Amino acid sequence: MNLDFLPQDCIAHVLSFASAREACRLSIVSKMMHSMADSDAIWEKFLPFDCKEVLLRLDSPVVYATKKELYFKLCCPHLVDGGKKIFYIDKETGKKCYILGARELQIQWSNNPLYWSWNTQPFLKSRFEEVAELRTMWWLEIKGSINTKLLSSKTLYFAYLLVKFADRAYGLNTHPSQATVQLNTVTSKRKVYLHKEKGYKNQVIINGDDEDNDSWVEIELGEFYVNDSGDGVVEMCLKEVESQHLRGGLVVDGIQLRPKSKL
Repeated sequence: MNLDFLPQDCIAHVLSFASAREACRLSIVSKMMHSMADSDAIWEKFLPFDCKEVLLRLDSPVVYATKKELYFKLCCPHLVDGGKKIFYIDKETGKKCYILGARELQIQWSNNPLYWSWNTQPFLKSRFEEVAELRTMWWLEIKGSINTKLLSSKTLYFAYLLVKFADRAYGLNTHPSQATVQLNTVTSKRKVYLHKEKGYKNQVIINGDDEDNDSWVEIELGEFYVNDSGDGVVEMCLKEVESQHLRGGLVVDGIQLRPKSKL
């Protein structure tokens, strides 16, 4: 069957059920499908409903000619809100993702240079201007929060702490830390480990590979579900204060919020 003979409103209806990836695949089926799949009307629905507000929050403007071009440009990370957060669209799901930079987090005692330092060295390979490094301290508490109105509704999100371990790192893996993620009355709790060993206790290497000693490590803090009932605040925390022993060398980049990828 030649799909070019189908009415345009019929093809538009079919594409309305497609994802961004499926629309790209369908665009090679026929000339009519290609024309419809590349139209602004179709790609408008793949963009976040608050896309105009997101564009206003970007630290650097995005130049685009079509809504399809805008979509794929937003799939790349962009600094927002004065460089304290990173925004991007997940290619697999089309959902909104954020990284809260270290300056956006509440790190206990981070304003005291005896315990924490704020580093801007380019070799750290952070997309943020600054990252926090633990000098020495027995109290470890890192918190972050975000309003769910900034995220995609009807979506299961996972929160990850993004860290590196300095060469001098010590005392971080003596006791597991307590990770909590809370949204309204629902709380996710788990024990997590801060260890320099690659792949230790399900730690995942990002922005590099297992042979790259300068890669960031993501440590899963927990999960939460964003429904469509209204605003809410997600609160995330990593804490270890029970052992009361000194530790140091933990470099904190931020907390990443992204949806579970489709299998």
